[in-house]
Amino acid sequence: MPLAPPADAAQPTRLRFSVLGPLAGEAAGRPLALGPLKQRLVLAVLLSRANTVVPVELLTDAVWPEEPPRTARKNLQVYVSTLRALLGREDEPGRLLHSGGGYLLKVGEPELDVLHFRALARAGRAAADGGALAPAARLLRQALDLWQGPPLADLRCSPAVEAEAERLEARCLGVHEDWAETELELGNAAAVAEELAELAERHPLRERLQAARMSALHLSGRQAEALAVYDTHRQLLARELGLEPSPALTALYRSLLARGRARPVGAARPAQGAGPGGSLLPADTVDFAGRSDELRDLLDALSNGGGRVAVLSGPAGIGKTALAVRAGHLLADRFPDGRLLVRLRTEDGTPRPITEVLAELAALTGQSEHGPADPAQATALWRASLAGRRMLLILDDAPGEAVVRELLPGFGPSAAVVTSRSQLAGLASVHRVNVPFFDRTEALELLGRIIGPGRIGTDRAAAGRIVEACGLLPLAVRVSGTRLAVLRHLPLGEYAARLADPAAALDELVAGDVAVRSRLDSGWRDLTDQGRLALGRLAALPLSLLFTLPEAAAALGRPERVALRTLEALADTGAVTSPVGEVTAHAALYALPRLTQLHARERAGLTDGDLA
Repeated sequence: MPLAPPADAAQPTRLRFSVLGPLAGEAAGRPLALGPLKQRLVLAVLLSRANTVVPVELLTDAVWPEEPPRTARKNLQVYVSTLRALLGREDEPGRLLHSGGGYLLKVGEPELDVLHFRALARAGRAAADGGALAPAARLLRQALDLWQGPPLADLRCSPAVEAEAERLEARCLGVHEDWAETELELGNAAAVAEELAELAERHPLRERLQAARMSALHLSGRQAEALAVYDTHRQLLARELGLEPSPALTALYRSLLARGRARPVGAARPAQGAGPGGSLLPADTVDFAGRSDELRDLLDALSNGGGRVAVLSGPAGIGKTALAVRAGHLLADRFPDGRLLVRLRTEDGTPRPITEVLAELAALTGQSEHGPADPAQATALWRASLAGRRMLLILDDAPGEAVVRELLPGFGPSAAVVTSRSQLAGLASVHRVNVPFFDRTEALELLGRIIGPGRIGTDRAAAGRIVEACGLLPLAVRVSGTRLAVLRHLPLGEYAARLADPAAALDELVAGDVAVRSRLDSGWRDLTDQGRLALGRLAALPLSLLFTLPEAAAALGRPERVALRTLEALADTGAVTSPVGEVTAHAALYALPRLTQLHARERAGLTDGDLA
């Protein structure tokens, strides 16, 4: 199949590649012979990570996923040399370079379909953010039209290429969702409903996609089908993951039940407010485990009069939201005017605009969604609406103090729980609860509640190795339990061995669209450039071992006083912990949580030669 040229290319390029479908290449309009399978696997990985250095180890894994031969490195050099000759013959030399323990393939946007896809998607999102909906929909459609089928469909026999293809598919899904929401705002619901039908069925756990389909069906007059989408999704979540739909999807469902005119996804809100006595909290976790001390502390803090604010801090995946929701359900009698949760970040971890959050809160509490355009006036109106109420507000995943200050009750009997990865030290007069990692007993309790105590009893030693390999991170334990509950044939010992492999652990910790890596990605993005650099250097220390300040200073290449400030900044985000008791800073021992360390190694591109 000829490769589709970029729509906005000023001149046709001599060399073009496609990975958004079967791997293909052409030069001056003629197809390129890309060589045997192993050589095509190398090219596929280089193109998937174009313009970045791809470690030799990753290329080796792509070509020989099980047991590479002793001649693997030499064979790899032969494949690269052949590709270099091919590219150099058809185009300028110097495209495929050896650099920093790997290879870098230089490709321009008009020469590679995935780069053009990303550029169109960025332009479409920017147009939508600026209110230019028709151009946005057109650009997003052009991006989607570049796809010629499943990415790298002919090379997915390699797990490494399969992983690259899955990342590309995830990006495509996000653009599909952007396109659908834009078209809904333009009033093209029927076209959206038609296009999303098969896509939503292939990705039943992706809530944003299901929400867009529900809105499209409802606006097309297919009310019963829209409600059936939600019910099917709710049952699937409960069966596969033991979870309830998100508050946003539940709010959309309630608005459709009320048979009002649903607005496009992302703007839909329930027609009725959260009170009196109402709850817009997610369902309580049926297999909630551990946290007895933290829960008691939180309940005591919120029970001692109104106006209280509690901050739950800890790294991503530590269970802050589950703890806040459990407390909210237990405090129903103390907050008769309602309990609600609002998320302060989008699904990908981006902070939500304060105006959007205020509009959602107004709708959830039965006020007009179309409040003052001025954020200061909207904030004042929100606080005034709480003055006479006994309401519990959960502000989930706060990106910083500034947005929290705008949303907290000013006075009166209402209370708030704030969850955040950082400790929000700038907030005064709050009750702080540091949510720790599980201890071994708590982790085994949660695993047993998900897969059954009988299965734990068949190999308790392996179960212990599983939770230890999860770094005692509650989210990782939950994902492991969910996988084992679905893969009932998988022995605990075999799964423990998979998780013990540093190169495979994060790939194993995926259940449906819940992935530990994506949560860690969000925490990585929260760090400053200096913080990411420092965490990457610390990640080269021996895995899961305690280290001292002098050892950290040596790894960072900084004086101890500078290293101490760096450790303190990373500790505020949960990336570094100090598990040993109260001692002076220079005698303290520090640690990187196991999965944080593995993720930081991956993001920093560390190879075996870089590790201590």
